[in-house]
Amino acid sequence: MAAHTGIINLFSLESNYTFGIKEPLLEKDTSVAARLQRMKSNYDGEGMRRSVEGVMLVHQHNHPHVLLLQIGGTFFKLPGGRLKPGENEQEGLARKLSNKLAPTIPSYQPAWEVGELLCSYWRPNFEPQLYPYVPAHITKPKECKKLFVVQLPEHCIFAVPKNMKLLAVPLFELYDNVQRYGNIISSIPQLLGRFNFTYM
Repeated sequence: MAAHTGIINLFSLESNYTFGIKEPLLEKDTSVAARLQRMKSNYDGEGMRRSVEGVMLVHQHNHPHVLLLQIGGTFFKLPGGRLKPGENEQEGLARKLSNKLAPTIPSYQPAWEVGELLCSYWRPNFEPQLYPYVPAHITKPKECKKLFVVQLPEHCIFAVPKNMKLLAVPLFELYDNVQRYGNIISSIPQLLGRFNFTYM
């Protein structure tokens, strides 16, 4: 339960993990505008969208790296996604991680350990911007996105959809790099500042 104690165990990317591929996992929307339109349609029936994403860390030569999914040449995202109505956040994130990154082997289920909440982001309107607070004039935000630390097991098999890449990006590359990674991902180094890393 290291991710609940202010300590995150980082295992070696090269020595501890195996990577394979699986069938493509197609995005439901072809553009940001289409995604926002679908969000608006769902909001009318279900209310505020709830989504969760996992921050998973490994190390290469004792440098901490975050695992990111890359779609196309320039779009990066944390693994996760939308919760079902009434779904528990930790259980929903584990489900999403398995859907995105686990092999399609019924007998194998990675031991995702969903730890502390890193930050909550809010979407005030059906627009791309999210903020780490609810603006004072907003009474009905359209989405709440929560980032959780996910403590990886010592050994794990990943299976990445063919249409995506799973990249290990060093924290120093993410730091303040809003132009390449966006506001949320580029803030991860600061959000992790209260944790101690143990290199295993």
